[in-house]
Amino acid sequence: MYQFTPDEIDRKRANHQAVKQGADDVDAKRIGNLGEIAFEQFCREYLPAEMWEWKNEDAIRRCNPESFSGHDFEVFGYEIDVKTSRDVSAFHPETLVENDSDDDILVMVWHRDNEDSLIMLGWERVETLKSKVETEQQFSGNSPDKLEHLATRPMNELRDLGPNTANMNQKPENPFQPGDRVEKRGEEESSVGVVVEVLPPETQIELYGQELDGEGVRVTFPSSLDEGPGDWRDIDPALFSSYCDDQDVSLYTYKHANLKFADNPFTVGDYVIKSSHDDPDPAVVVDVDGEDVSVVYEGPRGDEVSPANLKDHCEAEELSTYSYSHDEMEFIASE
Repeated sequence: MYQFTPDEIDRKRANHQAVKQGADDVDAKRIGNLGEIAFEQFCREYLPAEMWEWKNEDAIRRCNPESFSGHDFEVFGYEIDVKTSRDVSAFHPETLVENDSDDDILVMVWHRDNEDSLIMLGWERVETLKSKVETEQQFSGNSPDKLEHLATRPMNELRDLGPNTANMNQKPENPFQPGDRVEKRGEEESSVGVVVEVLPPETQIELYGQELDGEGVRVTFPSSLDEGPGDWRDIDPALFSSYCDDQDVSLYTYKHANLKFADNPFTVGDYVIKSSHDDPDPAVVVDVDGEDVSVVYEGPRGDEVSPANLKDHCEAEELSTYSYSHDEMEFIASE
């Protein structure tokens, strides 16, 4: 068995995708999404990337409705569906066969009430489940009152269905997450970008007609986000990919090794505080000049005055601005 602990990005995406899907039961759909994410992590750790495919990867990453597919994964040519439940009785052979008898393999995932931890109990072939049900009906009669049979095989045995391979850990090597502020390495005047998507390591990407040698990171720029219908700084970074896809925001793909965390991560329109103040007042960035950041206190939000016009607005309204070194400032959420 394996334990999976979802992070905040997993949680946000699983829930938002369920909402965008229009699920009748958003809670059940969210939990099902988390089960798929858990199994994807298992595949990434233990199975060769070229021999498994997650059918809903794009849909969950971008929080889009899923295209119809009768199963969640294909592994070694087998169709696999992930079953996630808090109720262990959902994993009785008879219940599994009644609910899904069309796939090749079912993976069973149990979750805690607050969804902070999921346990992959194991897997089983559907044909084996059918056989167990038939055998019990013909020869065993009713199950004991206090002892119900759960049909599962250890997760590690999935590897035996494919070629003989060693541990195939394919976790991403790049250090970035959605929302990180980055800039291109080796450029003195590089613009600050915002990470939108961190692509799976096995994703094949072509740039200028050549395949990208390394992991891909999709980035956009604050000026593009500022043109959107609302204040993008109000959006959880886990949902940037969904937002950019909905609003057709231009994304740019970089090799992860060609990016670095921005030395000065602030851009015009950011909400900040001066970290050394005991009871800091919120401020809005109105200008960035090298290592320095100019801010206005009690200034307008980005959805009141566009960031591109903030500096001129402050001058026209005679609002006082203050300049600090960028390392004296911290991001805060907009109010």
